[in-house]
Amino acid sequence: MSVTLNHRKSGHGEPLVILHGLYGSSDNWSSIGRALEGRFTVYIPDLRNHGSSPHAPSHTYQDLSDDLYQFFVDHHLSRAIILGHSMGGKAAMMFAAEYPELIKGLVIADIAPKSYYLIDRPFTAVLQHEIILGLMENLDLTTVHSRKEIDHYLAEKLQDSTLRQFLIKNIHRTKENHFEWKINVPVLKKALISISSGMNSDWFDDRRPILQYPVTFIRGLRSDYITNDDIPMIKEIYPDARIIDIAEAGHWLHAEQPEKFIEALLSVI
Repeated sequence: MSVTLNHRKSGHGEPLVILHGLYGSSDNWSSIGRALEGRFTVYIPDLRNHGSSPHAPSHTYQDLSDDLYQFFVDHHLSRAIILGHSMGGKAAMMFAAEYPELIKGLVIADIAPKSYYLIDRPFTAVLQHEIILGLMENLDLTTVHSRKEIDHYLAEKLQDSTLRQFLIKNIHRTKENHFEWKINVPVLKKALISISSGMNSDWFDDRRPILQYPVTFIRGLRSDYITNDDIPMIKEIYPDARIIDIAEAGHWLHAEQPEKFIEALLSVI
């Protein structure tokens, strides 16, 4: 069953829908949205189990696609450009393939249509997600009195201070003045294998080639989410896909190199 997504809306012009990644929210994309609102009506939903959108017991790409379809219906959207990052990119790929008549263009930021969950050769980021969600689940927030305490706790396993601050943005206070995670930690932890492995090239077997709308992949050259070895597979699914590289950027390319990211985006939409 679909859920009604909380969202940000700004600007004027043709619709552009931005889908965030795991642990993200509409807040993380607000500066990108502001940079684009002169040309587009920008919609940035919080995906289920994230931000201020409802928590739900299931978190699959089909769930995310169904939620997005209801979002399009509720906001009378059609012929929209969709930009999706990471998990949001995989959700965007599924939605666009299922509803090509609603899509004017598809832009995927630093994720490939492949499985990242390999038992014999685990993808580093998947292992990190397991650590992150385990830390979140094990922390008793009723005993915590400050975000500094949370940062100190996370720092025992996560050395990257930027990552920790990003994660701490998912903390808010309840009416009882206790800290609480905005994201649905237990459900996301249970769904991690599905999030990592879902929307791989096998899903496209009876849908390829996809030619109904223009597709662009933007990747950070410091990231290993889209490697050169992935490009032939991407081209099998999207023969006309453009690949744009951003130097000096990793997986969080929109935050690390926002001006170059916006420049790349505006060159294709």
